[in-house]
Amino acid sequence: EEADAAPAKHSKVDPHAPPTFLPLDNMVVNLADPGGNRFAQVGITLQLADPKTGDLIKTFMPSIRNGVLLLLSQRTTEELLQVQGKEQLAADIIAEISKQLGYEGKRNNPIQAVLFSSFIVQ
Repeated sequence: EEADAAPAKHSKVDPHAPPTFLPLDNMVVNLADPGGNRFAQVGITLQLADPKTGDLIKTFMPSIRNGVLLLLSQRTTEELLQVQGKEQLAADIIAEISKQLGYEGKRNNPIQAVLFSSFIVQ
């Protein structure tokens, strides 16, 4: 089953300073469903305020991927098939990356959105 979701907006985008997009490698995880036989394959692209933030994220990529995989593996099929579930996941991913990079709670967070380039639950 494949579904699309709107991006989870975190801050306003300045039309005079176009965002930077940083795709992450596709992730495949087992979901938290009873029986453990369901999985999700998710493609994620981060929308960032500037290229400098992209470079910072690349430096922390192993720990960021680990954090995102842990978030994904805690979800159930039912959660991920709902738009609200995808929006909550996107918000949680922004929070996880923000925490790792020290932007948590800051007003001008350069992590603007999580965009799903693919989202397959089986």
